Amino acid sequence: MAKRKKDEEYRTFQDEWTEEFAFVEKAGSAVCLICNDKIASMKRSNVKRHFDTRHASFASKYPAGDSRKKACQELVSRVQASQQQLRVWTRQGDYNSASFAGTLEIVRNGKPFTDGEYAKTFMLDVANELFDDLPNKDKIIKRIQDMPLSARTVHDRSIMMANQVEETQVKDINAAPFFSLALDESTDVSHLAQFSVIARYAAGDTLREESLAVLPIKGSTRGEDFFKSFMEFAHEKNLPLDKLISVCTDGAPCMVGKNKGFVALLREHENRPILSFHCILHQEALCAQMCDGQLGEVMSLVIRVINFIVARALNDRQFKTLLDEVGNNYHGLLLHSNVRWLSRGKVLSRFAACLNEIWTFLEMKGIEHPELAETEWLLKFYYLVDMTEHLNQLNVKMQGIGNTVLSLQHAVFAFENKLELFIMDLETGHLLHFEKLSQFKDACTASEPTQNFDLHQLAGFTSCLLQSFKARFGDFREHTHLFKFITHPNECSLNTADLSYIPDVSLRDFEAELADLKASDMWVNKFKSLNEDLERIVRQKAELASKHMWTEMKKLQPEDQLIIKTWNALPVTYDTLKRVSIAVLTMFGSTYSCEQSFSHLKNIKSNLRSRLTDESLNACMKLNLTKYQPDYKAISKSMQHQKSH
Repeated sequence: MAKRKKDEEYRTFQDEWTEEFAFVEKAGSAVCLICNDKIASMKRSNVKRHFDTRHASFASKYPAGDSRKKACQELVSRVQASQQQLRVWTRQGDYNSASFAGTLEIVRNGKPFTDGEYAKTFMLDVANELFDDLPNKDKIIKRIQDMPLSARTVHDRSIMMANQVEETQVKDINAAPFFSLALDESTDVSHLAQFSVIARYAAGDTLREESLAVLPIKGSTRGEDFFKSFMEFAHEKNLPLDKLISVCTDGAPCMVGKNKGFVALLREHENRPILSFHCILHQEALCAQMCDGQLGEVMSLVIRVINFIVARALNDRQFKTLLDEVGNNYHGLLLHSNVRWLSRGKVLSRFAACLNEIWTFLEMKGIEHPELAETEWLLKFYYLVDMTEHLNQLNVKMQGIGNTVLSLQHAVFAFENKLELFIMDLETGHLLHFEKLSQFKDACTASEPTQNFDLHQLAGFTSCLLQSFKARFGDFREHTHLFKFITHPNECSLNTADLSYIPDVSLRDFEAELADLKASDMWVNKFKSLNEDLERIVRQKAELASKHMWTEMKKLQPEDQLIIKTWNALPVTYDTLKRVSIAVLTMFGSTYSCEQSFSHLKNIKSNLRSRLTDESLNACMKLNLTKYQPDYKAISKSMQHQKSH
């Protein structure tokens, strides 16, 4: 009996442990005042072991005796003050909502989590002056002071909001008839491969493009690695892969390899056909690589000259001074970057605008490049300037979020028609579509009227470019009739639409409903009205683009939203046709969304934030890219109030 009584006393919290080991009792457990860890088994040996191993620095700084006793009393006072503040918070307003709002702005502006404290200081300084004449100024200042915006708080709240957005995304994807994926991979500043997964799906009358995840690939980057990482994510989030219609990639072997590529493994896993598209922007960029042979020599010389001027600080300063002296509108040359779609055209255009100054500067430096004065070389150069400008216009037209596969396909096919026109223009020598080349030719003719120009060679270059376009975009040409169905269903031929890639769609029902639709003047006229509205939007875009009013252009109604609203207006008797149209509308034609996500990735995970964790990076990316607005008031209600920290 005496031994049991002694054990019971031994296993109860002893008051002297507070002053000796900085422990207090909470809810039947011994809690460390220094690190807040709990010791479930109340034994002196356990408490002492924790203190000696985890807080040796505290023990050495405050030796046993009055010094440690005073330090422990201060810790107890802080805990009591925090508890008191928590009770005050509960009686006052919901500071968490304000904290979530601040966190969202910090993350969406690509700022580090530590900027929460800066934002709080900024608000306090502004409030101190702005509300100086208000009677409740002290109350306002106090509320700002009590708002939690520490680095840890901003980090935790960003993850909470990202998790809520992710739940909404998965819920909407499960409710949607179909969805498609755009996939691409890039390497971040810490040399870690990041796999961007973007989903496109219909939510009511809205087509959404949402970043589902940025998955870190920490080993090799083979197709099997991407597939394994994606499947783990899909199973964890319960993505309905049976609704997956198509996958758009950058065309890399690890993605489209015949046996071990991501798409092949996905088709094998699902045991059904899944459409695969090679990003139309990447294909256009491959076609635009006209720098082989003679044109390659022209581009190579341009890059060498630019590097000589721009890559050397003294030369760059002296050349900029020369441009200022002669009154040139530009203040320097542009460096060329192969990985940027529009780089070649912009570099050539700037080089052409500064060509006279470049020639003068090279003479001053004693550098000889006689090609810059040769007529044959300049003909090819100005041809490149004009042609890359046309290619850039095509590329810009296909950029942006929300483009349907039909609009992207139309842009490429229209450019192929333009190339045929360009060939005729060069062969006839009119040069109506080659502004810089025409100006150079006129200047040469004015100084030497008898001079001949070999424009047939340039027509040959254009013909090769056209053949390159004709040889590509096979995955888009194959499904032309299916794409056209979304805007011209009454013109769709029953034997040309391939529906094998669309799950749970009966060809019998499709044919029967299509026959009914074609016979109904009311619904046929509805699609005629749709095409008139689409034409109006295209005209407005062209007008705004000519005036460089890009902000106003974004305010126009997206074409895909207009199309899906038209289809959703049809009665349930056309359910199969509606499913087919939604399937086509959800298809990605490019990986532009992935490229956009990598731009955000570069800003978020920079040299100054290279150690950002995978969870934090994914949360920041999701909040930056999503069109969903996090309901942080709902999250706040599910949390307890916190003191400012």
